[in-house]
Amino acid sequence: MKETLLHMLKAKENGYVSGQEISNVLNCSRTAVWKHVSELRSAGYEIEAVQKKGYRLLRSPDAVTPEEILSRLKSEKLGKKVVYHTSLKSTQEMAHLEAAKNAEEGVLVVADEQTGGRGRLGRSWHSPAGTGIWMSLVLKPRIALQKAPQLTLLTAVGVVRAIEKETGLAADIKWPNDILLNGKKIVGILTELQAEADQIHSVIIGMGMNINQKKEHFPEDIAAIATSLSAESGKEYSRAGLIAAVMLELEELYKVYLKDGFGLIKLLWESRAQSLGKRITARNLNGTLTGFAKGITDEGVLLLEDDEGMVHSIYSADIEITTTT
Repeated sequence: MKETLLHMLKAKENGYVSGQEISNVLNCSRTAVWKHVSELRSAGYEIEAVQKKGYRLLRSPDAVTPEEILSRLKSEKLGKKVVYHTSLKSTQEMAHLEAAKNAEEGVLVVADEQTGGRGRLGRSWHSPAGTGIWMSLVLKPRIALQKAPQLTLLTAVGVVRAIEKETGLAADIKWPNDILLNGKKIVGILTELQAEADQIHSVIIGMGMNINQKKEHFPEDIAAIATSLSAESGKEYSRAGLIAAVMLELEELYKVYLKDGFGLIKLLWESRAQSLGKRITARNLNGTLTGFAKGITDEGVLLLEDDEGMVHSIYSADIEITTTT
């Protein structure tokens, strides 16, 4: 009911919604309407009540609660169920538990804070309260196991498109799972599977997005390589609005992907990729390779051409641009 009430108040923008109209839509008494309004006020919403006019929403908190997310959501499936916690060790771990309970596709786990956020290769992810987006999405695609990395690239495209539409900021994709703004990391993507040898049960896509942190919020060891939308633009953004935008973009791309395959997604990814055509250094457990980033395969594998003209397939590595062309 609170989600429906928020939808009604936000739809009116600066206008009033009468108590009777709310009562009719929610199928509850005027007293119950007042109770729901009071609960929203307690959650940080500033709602004006004027006799004979009704209720008007003056201000919404920058919250990532189900009510705030769902009142903005335009996707049909992704994010329609939100599992929210004020603090979690890891949204990824919670999403794995949801998937193991046979959760429906599109379930979104969101936390205002992560105390043990992690990225690729087990690295920690700084996830303070009230500043960023820490979420994990459960997908259940019927695709071959080897195609799962494609979903990381799809997610990167969706997140970049959502950021641009919501903020006007143009971010770049760094293979395999980072999104950069002005050369610094603002988003990390972590894709994990629940699968058997030949079958995917669930794909868990974790997204850590730096939104409203100030420069001084970043620990000294990552301040040189990480930033936020706010630190770069000087503006603050609605985290729930960005979550809803990401869900819509991902849903549209996901539909295309399931229907037509990876072809269009690959083109969209390459058009946003920071490193393609540039000289890069790729470092992994097997050593270091330097050469030019030529593109990606249909499986999302990076192709690097070394100085002898040999093309190497890079499945996992840390990438650094050494020179531009």
